[in-house]
Amino acid sequence: MRHFSDAYAALRRKNKGQYALLAGCSFFSVLLITAYVCMMRSPTILSVLPEGGDSRKQVMMVFVLAVIGCAVFTAYAAGLFFRQKSRETGVFLALGAIRRQLQAEMGKELAVISLGSCAAGAVLGGPLAWGVWQLFRLFLVDSREMALSFDPQSYLLSLAFAAYVVVMLFFLGGRSIRRTNIIDIVQESHTSEPIRDVKRWYGPVGIVLVVIGALAGYLAPSFFVQVLRWYPPEGLTAVFYLPALVGMYMILLHTVVNGWRKRHKYRDIIATSMMKFQGRQTVRNMLVMTLLIAGAYFASFYAPMLNTSSTYSFSTRPVDFEYHWRNDQNWPQRDEVETLAAEYDVDITSWTQVDAVTLGGDGYVDIEQDNGALGTTYTTEYREIQGGATYFSESAWNALTGQNIDLAPGTCANVLDDEGGSDYLSGGDVTLVTNMVTGESLSVAPAEPLRFTMLLGCYVLDDGDYATLTAGLTDLWRETWVFFNMADVEASYPFAHALFDEIVDRSGDEVLQMDAYDLVRAALAEEAGEVYDYDRAHIAAQGFPVMEREDRDTSEFRNYWLYMPQFRVLDQNDFVTTMAVFLVLFIFIALICFAAVIVIAFTRCMTIALTNARVYDDLRHLGAPNAYLFRSVKGQVSKVFLVPAIVGTAVISAFYLMIMYFNDNRFTPGEFAGMAACAAVIAALSAVLYGVYRVTRRSVCRALGIQDR
Repeated sequence: MRHFSDAYAALRRKNKGQYALLAGCSFFSVLLITAYVCMMRSPTILSVLPEGGDSRKQVMMVFVLAVIGCAVFTAYAAGLFFRQKSRETGVFLALGAIRRQLQAEMGKELAVISLGSCAAGAVLGGPLAWGVWQLFRLFLVDSREMALSFDPQSYLLSLAFAAYVVVMLFFLGGRSIRRTNIIDIVQESHTSEPIRDVKRWYGPVGIVLVVIGALAGYLAPSFFVQVLRWYPPEGLTAVFYLPALVGMYMILLHTVVNGWRKRHKYRDIIATSMMKFQGRQTVRNMLVMTLLIAGAYFASFYAPMLNTSSTYSFSTRPVDFEYHWRNDQNWPQRDEVETLAAEYDVDITSWTQVDAVTLGGDGYVDIEQDNGALGTTYTTEYREIQGGATYFSESAWNALTGQNIDLAPGTCANVLDDEGGSDYLSGGDVTLVTNMVTGESLSVAPAEPLRFTMLLGCYVLDDGDYATLTAGLTDLWRETWVFFNMADVEASYPFAHALFDEIVDRSGDEVLQMDAYDLVRAALAEEAGEVYDYDRAHIAAQGFPVMEREDRDTSEFRNYWLYMPQFRVLDQNDFVTTMAVFLVLFIFIALICFAAVIVIAFTRCMTIALTNARVYDDLRHLGAPNAYLFRSVKGQVSKVFLVPAIVGTAVISAFYLMIMYFNDNRFTPGEFAGMAACAAVIAALSAVLYGVYRVTRRSVCRALGIQDR
């Protein structure tokens, strides 16, 4: 070797495994983040995720967890690389090499590793996302909405993460060379990172902090909005989840150091001590895995919960077909529907048709004040007409529902779901009802709420009051509601689709409105000379979709059209196709997170094997049998795999149950069915993780020359 670079290259060839590990971790992290970003910012996804909606917030939340996990994982891999490389750095310094030479050689290495791996990850991330998406389309579900497109600007986030990886590698590399004590540099690779003394109260206190953080983070937005009447800046409420993060860290510390059950003091002293001496690294990795597992399960719960609860809702509808129209529209009448049914050879067994009206109701409106960076505050103001709703007479209600109510004159009942809940979807009680054409008003007293999910949010008046209030209303304010049943519902899908197409084709633009549209508020805005934001002509400016006839089979149209019919067979058969983008997106996110968990766990376990190879070799020479060595390996690998899995699964399951309960202060039958489906998902994915654990344990044993049992 004639040059210093030749000696440096020789050592590089000898330690190529360390370079491959660093490059692989950097590549994998950038690959996952790029694939996630391409999917998250895809126009295909954004077109079906409403701006500011819960689905988009959930996607962003899991993305933040993935970024944190990959960032910590890459930093850990880099730290491990430089710790292993510190010995040769110290030897070169001891032999007279100058730091500038080492910096130059390491700079070349890091440039190749970081730029090459990050560039490869960024380039292949998009094709990975596209390929997985196409597999979903091929084997799961496909629809017109599933045609995937990417936004080139989404790569800006990917480049930002890649820049973090490059800068972090050069920073850690430069710091490792700037060390002044040569002995410290030489011995760094043998220096442990033990955990300080961990008291046994860490575990219980950690559990308490997780509970406090989950409750505080979830309830803080409601407290700010409902109590303080303040819409805080985006992301501020996430701070309240921090106690949960601290609590999970304490739980993991307690598990690694103390365990949760009393054990023989000396039985597992070797395995326990090795975990303690590498405790900081191990617990950091376990925390990242816990967060990723929680995010993965949160995403994976979406599909079974939505599918199960929707299926339950469809199956429990008391009527097969429901549709309603504004009387200024030329929608199919009974004779036309019967003719269409005969064409498709299906029989209508019952038909109920009643009148309804749109009336104005009193209530409170929010008046917002923009406070700039501090967010938005609001005050409430009572108005005699604050919005509209659909009103039935008690006789029309009885005819539609089969119930037999008799409201007292001067009373008004609002409608909840079949279980008497979903108050947040109902308009609440009204005390003043107004005819928007004649201006006549009637003071009413709230009656006991009625129950009927298909008419959730409507109101019912006494027959006499209804006749008085509706006098003089034009067809613009009148509606017709139809319930009918079929002899063979399952065979009526072609008929249902044909009737749906007929309804859409005969709907004027004035009724192709989003379900947020309120005819009363639109009229009030027109009278005041103001723009009504939710009108078809202006709603696109608010980030919401415009209802178009050609989009009738998309999720936007089916979910958000104001006059969307409720046809049981149509909703059941088209559910997966209609919700395809939602379902596949969250499945994709879950796969990304679980892939990250598997790679991080496998890498960490193999690192344990390499780091402790000498210890196991010494134990073997001291006479330790294979059974003892295997038990030691099993104890370490199982903690790395199983503890994050148990903690992450338990935390996210409890959090998900809390969300469902606080959503309506109860558990509905549909939610119980969804929870059972989520439990099945947990069982299946836990089995997969256990299988990966067995493969990893076998690999670690093979690397250490220990026979796996």
